[in-house]
Amino acid sequence: MTNDALRPVDGLVTPRFAAPATFMRLPLRESAEGIDIALLGIPFDGAVTNRPGTRHGPRALRDASTLMRRVHPVSLIEPYKLCRVADLGDAETNPVDVMRTLELVEARVAAIRATGAWVLGAGGDHLMSLPLLRGLRRAAPQTPPLGMVHFDAHSDTADTYFGGSKYTHGTPFRRAIEEGILDPRRIVQIGIRGTLYETDDMAWAESVGIRILRIEECEELGPERVIAEARRVIGDGPAYLTFDIDSLDPAFAPGTGTPEVGGFTPREAMRLLRGLRGLNFLGADVVEVSPPFDQTGNTAMVGATMMFEILCLLAEARAGLR
Repeated sequence: MTNDALRPVDGLVTPRFAAPATFMRLPLRESAEGIDIALLGIPFDGAVTNRPGTRHGPRALRDASTLMRRVHPVSLIEPYKLCRVADLGDAETNPVDVMRTLELVEARVAAIRATGAWVLGAGGDHLMSLPLLRGLRRAAPQTPPLGMVHFDAHSDTADTYFGGSKYTHGTPFRRAIEEGILDPRRIVQIGIRGTLYETDDMAWAESVGIRILRIEECEELGPERVIAEARRVIGDGPAYLTFDIDSLDPAFAPGTGTPEVGGFTPREAMRLLRGLRGLNFLGADVVEVSPPFDQTGNTAMVGATMMFEILCLLAEARAGLR
């Protein structure tokens, strides 16, 4: 159980438009000591292959998250009563050096995880999932390869881009599988869609056993069967959850690097996330929010809402309520 010192600012005492913006209006801490779940910004977009801007994602997500109240509207979970949660600020990044950024983020995540805290990351482009996963492994090398629930329009399992670059926002999970961090037979990708570069773009992912639920199959199955399939693939083992904002239709989240029409509505995405209660998640992220492409701020608001949904999942798992 938490104490009041680590609960969000009360919106009935201090209006939600007031006070400095932090994730969910939580205290800002430098150290993860005594924290159960750390919310960590990762401001970086040096690995995008098209539209930049996600380096500004964490700041926009913090501002939008001030709209979040304390209690989940359906489960009535208050994650701050289950766990000690804080905003750990931003990981250090180098905006002109991809490889150095990977090192910096991995080290920060590993240091947080070494204290016993779990990490919910806020990106940043999708390559940032790789150092998050590396940091988890570095802090606990005995942990078996993780499963992963992956909401996205894209598989992000390409090998290289532009003549040989292996580290882009389209390659993180191929690298994580090659490094033994992820078990491909326990990965489910939900909402995949959009035009392809080649007819065999998905061949490698399918060959190693990743379960790809294209948006057409999601529509055919319906949410309950999609949830059941995701739970079947993940099983009882440890897992990671990554949510790319482009899994949503750009009508609802235009502020992203690679928008693809025909995606989920926010309501559909929330329903799917809520169906994952009880899975053994050890960490998560929300990525690819690019504020410059949505001056309304709606993409950041949707992203912050997904962060709260995921925080509730992590809080239940961290508290052992499975």
